[in-house]
Amino acid sequence: MDDYKNLIPLIDKAKMPKHIGVIMDGNGRWAKRNKASRLQGHQQGVKTVRNIVEASVEIELKYLTVYAFSTENWRRSKQEVHGLLRLIMDSLIKEIDELTKNNIVVKFIGSRQGIDPGYYEKIQKNCSKSWGNDGLTINVAMNYGGRQEIIDMVKQITNDCQKGVVKLDEIDERLINNYLYTKEFPDPDLLIRTSGEYRLSNFLIWQAAYAELWFTDTLWPDFSKKEYIQAILDYQKRKRRFGAEE
Repeated sequence: MDDYKNLIPLIDKAKMPKHIGVIMDGNGRWAKRNKASRLQGHQQGVKTVRNIVEASVEIELKYLTVYAFSTENWRRSKQEVHGLLRLIMDSLIKEIDELTKNNIVVKFIGSRQGIDPGYYEKIQKNCSKSWGNDGLTINVAMNYGGRQEIIDMVKQITNDCQKGVVKLDEIDERLINNYLYTKEFPDPDLLIRTSGEYRLSNFLIWQAAYAELWFTDTLWPDFSKKEYIQAILDYQKRKRRFGAEE
């Protein structure tokens, strides 16, 4: 039984991360281990997302960004890509009313390149039901890649420089942040990655400059609310100096 509720009172509200990013890794390995299809692994992963969202609401987290589909995922088989895209859409349609009812905001961030315009419009239409809320914001990183985000940012700033909207000497971190997919959100304080891999895999690579990193061997479908809270408690023990002296 996931006895995470015993850990919640241990969280120091004064040291709560505002924004947590999650690299949800291990669905495929979970499927292989459990003699299931890869799509069944992704379906089980969706259940874990639901659990982590529930826990995030309970602890009053403000922003949660989950890495749902990367720009590199297009390299997978057509069958898996199609299944993933359909699963993301079906899950959104199934959950959006309940999420909206619970004061949750749902946003999708990422590149539109390669995404069918009709698919994207359907995503936005469903998400818009939640945009009047002010509780937890879930950012679904969909067709997302940190390098592609930076490329898109450079192109947009260059275009605005050519138009005279932006001057060269005005380009600084603040301005760059305003051209990123995440311009509406603060940088992540904590990044969690499951499945025993120790890398960012092109996830929020600009925004994660000072994020605390937390890794676990647990495969994403097995990741529990308890382990999620443990990651936050571990984060709260760390001293965040942002380059300053001890």
